[in-house]
Amino acid sequence: MVRTNGRRSPDMRMNQDHGLRSRSAEVRGGQPPPASMLVISACLLAGFSSAVSSSVMAQAAGTPSPAAAPSADDIKHREQELEAVRAQQKSAAELQERLKADIAAIGQNRAKLNQQLIDVAAGVRAIETKIAEAEARLLPLDAREREIRGSLDSRRSEIVEVLAALQRVGRRTPPALLVRPEDALQSLRTAMLLGSVVPEIRARAEKLVADLEELVGLRKSIAAERDLMAADRDRLKDDQTRLATLVDERQRQQSSIEKDMAAEGARAIELSHQVDSLQGLIAKMEQDLKSAAKAAATASRQGAPAKPNLAALKDPGRLSPAIAFASAKGLLAFPVNGTKIRDFGGSDGVGGAEKGISLAARPGAQVTTPCDGWVVYAGPFRSYGQLLILNAGGGYHVLIAGMERISVNIGQFVLTGEPVATMGSTSRVASILAANASQPVLYIEFRKDGTPIDPGPWWAANKGQKVRG
Repeated sequence: MVRTNGRRSPDMRMNQDHGLRSRSAEVRGGQPPPASMLVISACLLAGFSSAVSSSVMAQAAGTPSPAAAPSADDIKHREQELEAVRAQQKSAAELQERLKADIAAIGQNRAKLNQQLIDVAAGVRAIETKIAEAEARLLPLDAREREIRGSLDSRRSEIVEVLAALQRVGRRTPPALLVRPEDALQSLRTAMLLGSVVPEIRARAEKLVADLEELVGLRKSIAAERDLMAADRDRLKDDQTRLATLVDERQRQQSSIEKDMAAEGARAIELSHQVDSLQGLIAKMEQDLKSAAKAAATASRQGAPAKPNLAALKDPGRLSPAIAFASAKGLLAFPVNGTKIRDFGGSDGVGGAEKGISLAARPGAQVTTPCDGWVVYAGPFRSYGQLLILNAGGGYHVLIAGMERISVNIGQFVLTGEPVATMGSTSRVASILAANASQPVLYIEFRKDGTPIDPGPWWAANKGQKVRG
């Protein structure tokens, strides 16, 4: 080897460079990872790290120390919150003005008020259904996101290993083939090793890419569902405000007709303390309480037509049932949106049999009447919490219990689908509380001549079959 002042000659350097290029070509024949894979893999690690720690970083960045002065971002954020509150106040004021105008237009027209109540209550329940469906769609999406995050977290060491291997392969220059024979042997071994390892590394990298892409897609889907649900919640809030105003107007008009409503309500609660059973309560109300007795007498006298008059269901001003209760089998809707958790005849959890059905509902859900009827009791009773009893005519009574608040008075005639109560945030029926139910539960019982009957035949199989006023 010829050297000049301890350096290699230009000819020697040219030969070595040529050897390096030849060696690199041979290594490429063993399919080492291309530069693009290095870039992609680096992006994978960066994206994964960002995905896993974004929320923690956001919390850390958004939580200033107590002694620190508010930053410009904090001030801007508070100004945006203030503007949002002002917008909400303006929207609420505009809604109140529209409600006042609507009520003024309705005046004393009972039919118009009833129709408004039924329509708005139906809208509220429809939005409640949409929110429940959105929450159901979010459950598997959230579960899949947690699964992918857990998988990526558990493979953090694998990600680091893959990236480190790719970086080492990209950085280490292969030895020159023309320098020493042992270097040629080492080069051959390296090429063989790369040929067996690189496909596995590529497969692992592609799996990571697929997981990250799925995670990004899931996040977009979850965000879209949450946006839709937030919009539905806003509409629900407005409709609930509208419904509450209409209910107050209905009760105001009812109170102007029956001047002694408060005294009647107090009398009903006093009578309820004198009986121990639901049958005794019904008999006591319809015998001793003026409003309930009047409602029962009207139900017995008017009843309902022998043949179902479906056209009469469209009359919001009716004062008697449009369909005989016995003829309404397969036509009634559940009083609340919910899931059946107990059925008629099943175990009640304390050694007895259920006399009705129980529906697990959303907190604050709207309760509507499943049929036309006269209110013969509305108030607290024993272990049932708030209890509503309707005389549906023909010897039939419908009992609904477990609500937080009842919005009708004894003696009122209510229409199918009319709002009569709202659920609370927890269960209020003692037998359900004993079962540790996490949701509010509505209890419904049908009775014929004082005896509990199976309500199953009366419920509609689908929405198209439900009776609606």
